[in-house]
Amino acid sequence: MKRKYQTMAALILSAALIIIGVMEGQNRQVFVKAVNICLECVGLG
Repeated sequence: MKRKYQTMAALILSAALIIIGVMEGQNRQVFVKAVNICLECVGLG
């Protein structure tokens, strides 16, 4: 039973942090960094 509560707490905390990040516009920065890394690996950046 304790394991179930730990899993739920981790899920709720993760969802809350994702929502906060999206509200602050962090998803755009992460996307831009991911694109730049991919372009550098391919050799276009």
